[in-house]
Amino acid sequence: MKIAIPLYDRFTALDAVGPYEVLQRLPGAEITWLAHKPGLVGTDTGQLHLHADAAFEELPDPDILVVPGGTGTDAVLDDERLLAWIRRAHETSEWTTSVCTGSLLLGAAGLLDGLEATSHWLDLETLERFGARPTGRRVVEQGKVITGAGVSSGIDMALVLVAKIAGPEVAQAIQLGIEYDPQPPFDIGSVEKAPAQIVELVRAVAAART
Repeated sequence: MKIAIPLYDRFTALDAVGPYEVLQRLPGAEITWLAHKPGLVGTDTGQLHLHADAAFEELPDPDILVVPGGTGTDAVLDDERLLAWIRRAHETSEWTTSVCTGSLLLGAAGLLDGLEATSHWLDLETLERFGARPTGRRVVEQGKVITGAGVSSGIDMALVLVAKIAGPEVAQAIQLGIEYDPQPPFDIGSVEKAPAQIVELVRAVAAART
């Protein structure tokens, strides 16, 4: 099973690595990291790089496509080389997925028109510009398209995907194997739960990064 994770400058590490940690445990999984060219690609912190194994065109037909988000997403929404590869991969993929603002790239490629989809809560309005019907749900399934909300939801999305491919027991075994048992110190992991001042603080920090 060929799994492709495309990288671009200033992607978010956990958007890519979270699903990777789940999907690489899927029996028969072969994961390839792609980019415009093989080599190191920097994350949005500037302090971490992942190595792309190949250029996009070298794997045109993955079985599973996982598109991560990041602060660099806006800069590639008109990157026709990346978008064309996403469209081409989607034509033959069994599953097309995204995490966080990776769904904006699916939308920019024309894959979300009329579909429900999710993203980071700060970017749900932007999703609507691409013809999607935005929702704040953590994982959204629309046929073979599965979108995950912000950053950490990529792990949930990948577990949902594994359950569909290999069955609930395999997904549960993987969840136990990585000891994914979230017990956050604060019950503030969604905008609906967070106090207004915390929401505004996150908005301010996000605005300063753009």
